[in-house]
Amino acid sequence: MIRSFLFLMIISLFASCDQSNPGNSEVAAVNTNANKKKKEVEKKGIANPPDRKGEGEDGPKIQLDKIALPDGFKIEIFAEKIKNARSMCLSPNGTLFVGSMRKGNVYALKDTDGDHKADQTYILDKGLHMPNGVAFKDGDLYVAEVNRILKYSDIENKLDNPGEPTVIYDKYPTETHHGWKYIAFGPDDKLYVPVGAPCNICKSDEIYATITRLNPDGSNMEIVQKGVRNTVGFTWHPDSKELWFTDNGRDWMGDDLPACELNHAPKDGMHFGYPYCHQGDVSDPEFNNKPCSDFTPPAQKLGAHVAPLGLEFYTGNQFPEQYKKQLFIAEHGSWNRSKKSGYQISLVTVENNKAVKYEAFAEGWLNKENDSVWGRPVDIEWMPDGSMLVSDDYANVIYRISYNK
Repeated sequence: MIRSFLFLMIISLFASCDQSNPGNSEVAAVNTNANKKKKEVEKKGIANPPDRKGEGEDGPKIQLDKIALPDGFKIEIFAEKIKNARSMCLSPNGTLFVGSMRKGNVYALKDTDGDHKADQTYILDKGLHMPNGVAFKDGDLYVAEVNRILKYSDIENKLDNPGEPTVIYDKYPTETHHGWKYIAFGPDDKLYVPVGAPCNICKSDEIYATITRLNPDGSNMEIVQKGVRNTVGFTWHPDSKELWFTDNGRDWMGDDLPACELNHAPKDGMHFGYPYCHQGDVSDPEFNNKPCSDFTPPAQKLGAHVAPLGLEFYTGNQFPEQYKKQLFIAEHGSWNRSKKSGYQISLVTVENNKAVKYEAFAEGWLNKENDSVWGRPVDIEWMPDGSMLVSDDYANVIYRISYNK
């Protein structure tokens, strides 16, 4: 009887052990599927934007203590509660004009007491269609909507009541996909206006994926550069007067492809690859019937998905000599990379018209440990004292970065 009982116990024990094996197999299968999914995400990319705190009334908590800068530099708030602050331009009289995108506002800011903080804020217009770009010339403010350019005449004498703007051009495409525009006047006194691709990747009409220019009165619009997927920032070298611009790389080729770009255009009529070639050496999976050798490669490959926007060469006298005529770029940050990238001010060292080094200058808006974000740099502007202004459309502020020996 005892032997029979022991035999049954042993059989029961083995049966219990055998029943655990399917569970282990299920766990292994789950782990295998998770690994496959992870590899697939890294191969194609995944929507991973910041949360929507920046769209709240107050925005996210400002954490200036998190920003890492080179020794001697500091960051502070120049202006706050500037909802969705995007592109900037500064008048010779010191009025800072700021566009927005989702908000539809155009702002003017003034520091009347010289304490390096804006103490007067004007909303010049509201309810506009993605008025991202702003430019100032001969007393007039130019604002770019999706399909038209507006001019507010004699603006600094009418900040309280600018009146209705003049529409100087209204024939740009109406698509909102990459339809917001950065604008700036070039050394030739013409207004430069980009037209982004109306898609992630596609072939479209000639006007798309270009940089155009026109006269200040809106006449003589012409295409200057082609193959530019989506530039939201350009500038000209202080000596050579040659055009440099950022370009946002296509999506859904994985976490690490393609690189966003810094491009250099020493002449008109160049083609920078889109939609056939990315980062100068990667053929597009769909539009691959033209070799990369047909196009101009980037001056510098930036990080994949970092979303480079505004950029400026340093022309002031406050920063140390090593920064003179070097290029600063606002990286807005990724929205579809499994591990976020960008969210910083980067520095590209340029020697003899060649980019020779790419590194972070100011970082800390992205917590790299937990992938959380509290700010997104958009544009850069220089103040007369040589300090740097940085707009942030997520935290709704404009920062001032300065150097003290």
